[in-house]
Amino acid sequence: MSHAFRLAPLAAAALLCAAHSAQAATGLVVGAGYYQNARVCLDANANGRCDAGEAVTTTNASGAFSLQGEGAIVAEVGTDAVLYDPSANTHVAVTRALAFRLPAGAPAGSAVGPIATEVQALMDGQRQGYQNAAGELAQRLGVRKAQLLMDPNTLPDLAARAALANEQHLLATRIANAVAESGTNGNRVAALSNRLDLDKITNVVVIYAENRSFNNLFGDFPGANGLKSASQHGQDNVQKDRDGSLLPVLPPAWSGLTAAGQPVTVTQAQTTNVWPNAPFKIDSAAPAWGAPTVDDTIVTRDLYHRFFENQMQIHGGANDMFAAWADSGGLVMGNYDGRRTQLWTVAKKNVLADNFFQGAFGGSFLNHQYLVCACAPEYPNADTSPAHPTVAVVQLDGNGQYTPNLALSGSSPASALSGPPAYVLSGNIAPKNYFGDGTFRAVNTMQPAFQPSGNAPAADDTSGLYANPLAGTTLPVQTQVHIGDLLAAKGLSYAYYAGGWNAASADRTKVYNAGAGNFQAHHQPLNYFAEFDPVAHADARAAHLKDYDDLVAAAAAGTLPAVSFYKPIGVNNEHAGYASVAQGDAHIADTIAKLQASPQWKHMLVIVTYDENGGFWDHVAPPKADKVGPGSRIPALIVSSHVKHGTVDHTTYDSASPLRFITERWSLPMLPGLTARDVAMDANGLQPMGDFTNSLQFK
Repeated sequence: MSHAFRLAPLAAAALLCAAHSAQAATGLVVGAGYYQNARVCLDANANGRCDAGEAVTTTNASGAFSLQGEGAIVAEVGTDAVLYDPSANTHVAVTRALAFRLPAGAPAGSAVGPIATEVQALMDGQRQGYQNAAGELAQRLGVRKAQLLMDPNTLPDLAARAALANEQHLLATRIANAVAESGTNGNRVAALSNRLDLDKITNVVVIYAENRSFNNLFGDFPGANGLKSASQHGQDNVQKDRDGSLLPVLPPAWSGLTAAGQPVTVTQAQTTNVWPNAPFKIDSAAPAWGAPTVDDTIVTRDLYHRFFENQMQIHGGANDMFAAWADSGGLVMGNYDGRRTQLWTVAKKNVLADNFFQGAFGGSFLNHQYLVCACAPEYPNADTSPAHPTVAVVQLDGNGQYTPNLALSGSSPASALSGPPAYVLSGNIAPKNYFGDGTFRAVNTMQPAFQPSGNAPAADDTSGLYANPLAGTTLPVQTQVHIGDLLAAKGLSYAYYAGGWNAASADRTKVYNAGAGNFQAHHQPLNYFAEFDPVAHADARAAHLKDYDDLVAAAAAGTLPAVSFYKPIGVNNEHAGYASVAQGDAHIADTIAKLQASPQWKHMLVIVTYDENGGFWDHVAPPKADKVGPGSRIPALIVSSHVKHGTVDHTTYDSASPLRFITERWSLPMLPGLTARDVAMDANGLQPMGDFTNSLQFK
């Protein structure tokens, strides 16, 4: 929650002081002053709105109102309302609409605002009367029940006044978001109840798997926008050649379908001219190539999943150029019978989100950064750096502006049926000012400047704790604000757990070592930031960068931090090229089971998602937002005792939606990248990305 929402501009602490009688209800809409032109009504149908046919009035220049009748009251403080502060003689326009509810059973003279609305939410959610709900909230806040709905501006008890003011501040953005979320016709009562009950979640765990599109794993899930939906619209599932013509068949899997060292082999020749131009089951019992069959225990070859290539494949939302711009040929259209996976069962019992998109275009590196900071890392002066990082060469439009299309080399085959594309340079750094801020930004895999890193220490690094800064893929230390900074500033605990972290930290030969589990250094986003310098901030590393074994132990002991991120080691993360679907699926399901057995489970929210699509096709067009993303659609599961069990959530989300939930739950400032995405979405006529409250249902 942004601190800009404090009391005055947002009417965050606006309170309606009402006196009930058999004939009239009178009062004031007050906060840090008095609200003029606030709409006040008797909520006859208990829907949290002032509807036609209900007794309605507006506050006058002093913030006063009078209504004939009695009962529950709603105060709608719209953006046409003004907050008048007589002490400063100022008038401040309300910038976000709010709706407050006063229960019918509240004492005469009660103040209606965030606190009263929270009492009403407790009454609704727990089906209890006013006295019990008010008593419960008063005890939590450390005030007397009689003080709970008093005007905190005039409350003599200064400690109680401060407690109520603080609670109102924490609730302000939740109420504004609930009003915006429910819109004109939505269920405002449910939206308010859900958001005001978020304190029931005390632990958030984000499990970040690898490289699968939604269609690749959940395309057949009942009730989801999947492969059946795509097949009903032929244009949604066919692929085009590089010249825009329809491909007669899918290209072969260049260099073969299966990864090296697998117990079965499917070669490039076996997949040539056998795939119709359509999605297909990789694990079919009767594959197009004949034999052998390839079930989900077999590791397939890897596929391109890079920043510019992903945008070229998405092709403005048509998603019809995946085969054209892939290095893996027709494999991009492959998918699995997800009914065989354990996470399918988890999804059926919890919530599956079918409109969740990778936060950034491209691959794992950038989407891990986006997971923690909603940002693209900066590489200052990349063009003159002695490390000589690679800067992508992209095509320009007619006005000399950058496009998201890589420049093709002269040797690139004209047709996708003739071979993989070839580019002038698909570099790791976007050209200067590509994002419009005058900087160079890293968009493809770069290594952390701290060990464990894919780059060895420099020859003169006697500590062995740093990566060689002159290596072309070592990213300079990052200083942008990330979610850990915001949590720490508020005294909240957090940790990033990773499979193999302790082993790789002790011995960097374990990094990218298939024989040791394949620990991936670029999947550790916090290890790129200055506050985790291994010498200057060894204490911060020990506190916040931890191993999977630490996660398991903390879950069992009931000592998980408020926010946990978990990254499975390579062999368990489902990444094509070095991991199978089956092994990662089983590992993640087992991790969820361990979390469900934790003493903290009753108050836990687990979000399971994938960092990006791994090059696999999906038919749903990503929302149009900013130049960072979002990219292709990916799976996400919301798991908790507080979810709408057995449902599919169609809300639009992206990889930073966990950050949005964390921000909302703990009233944190909004990360700049989240605000930038909101602005970009709004400019394209779209609502902000969701924060999972639509998946929740508190009882």
